[in-house]
Amino acid sequence: MKLTNLLLLGFVLIAISSCRKDYEAPVPYNFAGTPGSGKFVPGVRRAMEGVYAVSDGAAQFGEQVALKWTYTLNGADTTHYLSIFTGLDAGFFNLEANQKVDSLVVDGYWRKLVNTNTGLVKLTVKTKRNGQLQAFSGSLLLGDTLVLTGGYGAGTAEPIQPLTLTYRRPLNQRPFSIMAHRSGGRTSDLLPASENSIEIIKLASRLGANGIEIDVRYTKDGVPILYHDNTLNLRLIQKTGLTGPIESYTFQQLRSLVRLINGEKIPTLEEALETVINNTSLNFVWLDTKYIGPMDKVQQIQQKYRQKAIAAGRDLRIVIGLPSTQAVASYEALPSKENTPILCELDTATTLGLGARIWAPRWTLGPQTDEVLAMKAAGLTVYVWTLDEPEFIREFISQNNFDGILSNYSPVVAYYHYVEQQ
Repeated sequence: MKLTNLLLLGFVLIAISSCRKDYEAPVPYNFAGTPGSGKFVPGVRRAMEGVYAVSDGAAQFGEQVALKWTYTLNGADTTHYLSIFTGLDAGFFNLEANQKVDSLVVDGYWRKLVNTNTGLVKLTVKTKRNGQLQAFSGSLLLGDTLVLTGGYGAGTAEPIQPLTLTYRRPLNQRPFSIMAHRSGGRTSDLLPASENSIEIIKLASRLGANGIEIDVRYTKDGVPILYHDNTLNLRLIQKTGLTGPIESYTFQQLRSLVRLINGEKIPTLEEALETVINNTSLNFVWLDTKYIGPMDKVQQIQQKYRQKAIAAGRDLRIVIGLPSTQAVASYEALPSKENTPILCELDTATTLGLGARIWAPRWTLGPQTDEVLAMKAAGLTVYVWTLDEPEFIREFISQNNFDGILSNYSPVVAYYHYVEQQ
């Protein structure tokens, strides 16, 4: 190739790289993470949970939202957070109690997962009595209505756009599994933590989830870790120069040389389950079998942490997923299958033949009403994966056949579940 052509190619590459847009959605709020709930005592939190009508702010967040309190644990300390699910543009609010003021105030941010839109939020809890707003004392009299009033902004701008939420009815209390894909959400959706990280596991409940699916692979030296893709790539990790299958590297190499997009270390399966038990309220973990090979190490870890959960007084199910015939073969090769809960993604006959207690078909197969009802009649739990389309999420929840949905958009599943009227 002539020198002039090489120079031209170089200029083209420079131009392309300089025009490439890096999409970001930085969180515009720094959480204090203060243990406790301040003035938001248990009675106040219970009273606040519910479906609210949106007046000021409806064009941005929709006509109704669902409010749900969640928490994270750190030893004996519990930190409470308020989540608001909007149902519009996969939106959610992540808020904490403002413990520096005398009134009931929450601060935080809002975000829409379908784009990079985000901003600050500040809301005060009040009660409407005889048509007049007044401070909420913590108890409701007959005829009182809870109202959250305040404002929101765009980006880091002050939250001065008016926002008013008025209590309408309680949340739907029907048991339902809201499972977050990839431990809480995808890296590509610009969440504040990387997929399959310890940090996203701690965030999952604030995104609406009560369960998570995590992707399990083996390192070269046989350590079960969390990682979704077949290879090390710039979609999931910061630039290191390392490429190729993740199974080509030892755990020590990955731990010392690789960082996920947001700077986190690739966690081991044991670290992930330890986090679920010690730091979250999650009640379900789906171990997605991404590796091909023996299942004995994963089975041992599953059983170890099931016992740890029982000892901690946690109602936690840890289930090994079987997404392929190779995974089924690995399961069948186990010398002992005792105390090994499994979930099967294959056909109903295979699921029943394995003695699985959970069947999980993919959502693109449709509602499969007859098959779902037959499996439930046989005593099985039925989940559907990986469903991100809001209209189908709404439809599947309203049909009330599936017991849970696995989604990258757990805030959307949470919204449609909680606003569903029984």
